[in-house]
Amino acid sequence: MPLLAIPFPTIDPVLISFGPLAIRWYALAYIAGILLAWRYMIVSVRNKALWNKTPHPNTTDIDDFVMWATLGIVLGGRLGYVLFYNLPYYLDNPSQILAVWEGGMAFHGGMLGMVVALFLYSRVRGLSALTMFDLAAIAAPIGLFFGRIANFINSELWGRPTDVAWAVIFPNGGPEPRHPSQLYEAALEGLLLFLLLRLLSHRFHLLQKPGVLTGCFAIGYGCARIFVEFYRVPDAHIGYLSGFLTMGMLLSLPMMILGTALVVWSLRRNAPKNKDVK
Repeated sequence: MPLLAIPFPTIDPVLISFGPLAIRWYALAYIAGILLAWRYMIVSVRNKALWNKTPHPNTTDIDDFVMWATLGIVLGGRLGYVLFYNLPYYLDNPSQILAVWEGGMAFHGGMLGMVVALFLYSRVRGLSALTMFDLAAIAAPIGLFFGRIANFINSELWGRPTDVAWAVIFPNGGPEPRHPSQLYEAALEGLLLFLLLRLLSHRFHLLQKPGVLTGCFAIGYGCARIFVEFYRVPDAHIGYLSGFLTMGMLLSLPMMILGTALVVWSLRRNAPKNKDVK
């Protein structure tokens, strides 16, 4: 064990309980992420300097979308975990599929759920789907940050054994100090990606080019996730798919490819049209 290994902080995953009812940090993280992302989207649509003459939703549109987003994230995240990470277990135990309080959410599933919610809501309200995607993209890192902090509190999704000075000894991770990979993800997928997208939206005004920020989010998340996967232990029931390849890497690669294609397409679509000189 390295001399400076950090013992896991004594944080109970259950904040408070009333008999059978328990309020968990994990649930609070989802609530905080959704509410703060909603407020950030509200502030963004009110900032006229970000839009110029670009059509965009109003605050009522964002308010009404919160429930759609919540359902998309929760249902998609749970179904994604069931399908991508532990399908044989849930086929044998179908009653556990809805037991969200016991853990088991997948980001890629939550993202797909959000995509469906965004498409449907945009169609119902007659809004630009790409603009709604961009607003969700710049706010999504807020939820990712809180979600990864909750993973750390739950002592789940920890990293590989290491001798770095900031290694953590997780209570359910054996005696070896491990990379706090949840905190790496909180920093990269959450804080760094948020700052990058804010720079692109506020300094370079890319909300005026619908689709670009969505593509940048997909690229940024994919890069961050693949990087951290080299330090994170894959799910025990899946392990490595081939060599160093993990399920997280496999699901992130299409995101990066589609994100790159969307950025290129959106920039070309929104490029100024040259006028013939007469």
